[in-house]
Amino acid sequence: MSTPVLSPFHLAIPVRNINESKDFYINTLGCQPGRSSEHWVDLNLYGHQLVCHLDKSLGNEGQVRLINNDVDDHGVPVPHFGVVLDMANWQALADKLIAAGIQFILEPYIRFEGLPGEQATLFFLDPSGNALEFKAFKDLSQLFVTT
Repeated sequence: MSTPVLSPFHLAIPVRNINESKDFYINTLGCQPGRSSEHWVDLNLYGHQLVCHLDKSLGNEGQVRLINNDVDDHGVPVPHFGVVLDMANWQALADKLIAAGIQFILEPYIRFEGLPGEQATLFFLDPSGNALEFKAFKDLSQLFVTT
């Protein structure tokens, strides 16, 4: 089965402060800004459209509500989102986040090492508590491999 041509996704998330979110996504993650207002901002996240929308109910220090789900003996935050990168870009992002002092929920590591679906992954939160996961596969054709 051939890999389909992928289209950019669109995801809108709640944030507590637009300027704080712009700073994090632009300066920490390297997103390019798009259209914006005082209530929302469009961001280019690795070619995908991420939109941060102001949620005043979070307050100045609020965090979005997450639950944890056990995956491989780790508490994985749900919901979460991110992008599947190639290994070189994943490692560059991991190094950038470490240098920026990001506090990881799950530090960069390799899952399923030596097995089908081997992948690098890491988890962290944005300032509003939105959980992000970035991963890379040793062999991208195994993205949906079953065991």
